[in-house]
Amino acid sequence: MADNARAKRLADLIREVVAKKLQRGIKDPRLGTHVTITDTRVTGDLREATVFYTVYGDDEERAAAAAGLESAKGVLRSAVGAAAGVKFTPTLTFVADALPDTAKTIEDLLDKARASDAKVREVSAGAAFAGEADPYKKPGDEDEDDAAE
Repeated sequence: MADNARAKRLADLIREVVAKKLQRGIKDPRLGTHVTITDTRVTGDLREATVFYTVYGDDEERAAAAAGLESAKGVLRSAVGAAAGVKFTPTLTFVADALPDTAKTIEDLLDKARASDAKVREVSAGAAFAGEADPYKKPGDEDEDDAAE
């Protein structure tokens, strides 16, 4: 079992090697400049690595990039093995990162909240207080109530 620092260093190295190899070494037109490696995680025993990626484009380009990464998996693993110098080169698993979809959902919810806040502000623009502007009694107010009786 390797320590977490070593797994983190290996994950960073894998991310850099895979990104450089995709940018310069792979001639697959499905991968092109649309694929971005966002994160890499390595298991504690350094046997398996999960590479998270995003694809700029529509669903068709995402599917093509997934197929391209799956077909280039062996070449990418060889490049990682040459760069890492570890006893066992980790197997690579490519997973589409859900971060852009999550960010889009959050942005939509924030826009909805902004619209709701604007509507509340618009409705309350001409509103007045239900009672006095300052509903709290002050020390001087008690004396005035006693004097009136």
